[in-house]
Formats: sequence, C-alpha cells, structure tokens
Amino acid sequence: MSDTPDAPSVTAESTDLAIATYLADIADEVTLSHFRSRTLQIETKADLTPVTQADTQVEQEIRARITELRPDDLVLGEEFGGDTGLGRRWIIDPIDGTKNFVRGVPVWATLIALAVEDDFVLGVVSAPALGRRWWAQRNHGAWTRGPEDSDDRRLAVSSVDNMSDASVSCSDSVGWNGDAWSALGNAAGRWRAYGDFWSHLLVAEGAVDIAAEPELSLWDIAALVPIIEEAGGKITGFDGARVSDSAVTTNGRLHDKTLRLIWGG
Repeated sequence: MSDTPDAPSVTAESTDLAIATYLADIADEVTLSHFRSRTLQIETKADLTPVTQADTQVEQEIRARITELRPDDLVLGEEFGGDTGLGRRWIIDPIDGTKNFVRGVPVWATLIALAVEDDFVLGVVSAPALGRRWWAQRNHGAWTRGPEDSDDRRLAVSSVDNMSDASVSCSDSVGWNGDAWSALGNAAGRWRAYGDFWSHLLVAEGAVDIAAEPELSLWDIAALVPIIEEAGGKITGFDGARVSDSAVTTNGRLHDKTLRLIWGG
C-alpha cells in the first residue's frame, strides 16, 4: 500500500499495471479507513442497492489519478458512470460486495480493469480485508498474493472434467431461473455461496470449478476477464457471449456442460 497517495510513486511513463496497482493501493487505504466504522454513511440508490461514502470516495480518487496519469483515457465507473465507447477505457467498481462491506463481512474488493478497444487487457482485484490481491495482464499470466504467500503465486484453474466432481459457487438465488438453479446444483458435486468477485477468482485459483451469477454489470465483470482467462479458464455470459449482463466462469473443461445445464439442454 502506498504510504502517501498524494505523492504518487508512479508517473505518466509508468506501465499500465504499475498504475493499476497504485490505484488499488489508494483504494485499499480509503476502504479500510471506513470498514466497520460506526460513522459510515450509507444511502440507497434507485435500484435499491446500498452505496457508502467509501464507494464514492474510492471512485473519485481513482478518477482523479487516472486524469493525472492517463489524461487521454476514458473512465467508466459504477457510481459516476462515464464513457461506454471503445478506445482505452478504465472500468472501475469501487467496492464490489457493498452489502458485505456495510455489515462488516470482509468479502469485498475494488475491481480495476483496462479495456483497449473490445479486449480487457488488464485486471486488478484488491480485497484488503482478506489481505489478498489478484491481477493479470494479457499474455503475462494471472497472479495472486495473500497472507499465506511468501511471493507472488501464479494462478491456474483446476483439471476437473466431471460435473459430479465439480465445486460450484454463486452469490445467491436472485435472478436465477428456478430450473437452471436446480439443474446446476443437482449436477454438481458441491455447491457453496462464496459470493461476488470471490467466487470467480476461486475458479482462477483452482479451488472452485464453476462460478455463476445471472445479474451483473460491466464493472462487475471487466477486471475478472483477464484474470480468469490468463489462469486458463473461461468466462462468458449465460448466453455464451464474452461480455454480458451475467457471468459463467469455469475451468474451461466444464463450460459447455454448465451452459447446457443452465439452458436445460
């Protein structure tokens, strides 16, 4: 974590990954300063989901640094919107798992992605309350580091290829077709709800074989794509499209089987 966010250790000449890592450091400092605070300010958005002062402060800080370091890049964020066009575009979810954040559950993270044209080329996910960070750059592998790691650890998905042996994770049953929920749950060997970003990154780590969520936004997905793919996995929407309003993440071997179960095939 950066000691002095107002005096950045990166410059306009720094690599995109160095900048993304710096942005994650800033986000960690802000989010941890508010986590489990008795004075945390919480509001309800139009879609009835919570937003806190930590969400808005993180996105404001990240946007300000991107403006300084990459002034020609576009920014899209959950709290303040932005550009949805092509080109170089940073996609930010200041706190994925805000409901956990406001209840004091440590499963939440800041998601930072860089898209170039229609490809997600970089992703950083930082979960400071878990003491863990995940990151990937296109063609440079996917990595993580946590309290138990003595050095950066390269990620690789599992080799499970039988659905009956598969471990599945999700967030909850909201948005699911009842038949799809039952079909996937009955076919899998194990079903747990780790939730949000963590389900998908556990697939990248090889600890879980399938993760699925039926209702997502671009900022929920963008940072995950390069991490999953660089770990050897596959991530699509429920419709099989690469970017969608849902996500199915697998080790690749189980992807088609999972989509068939979801669609009743």
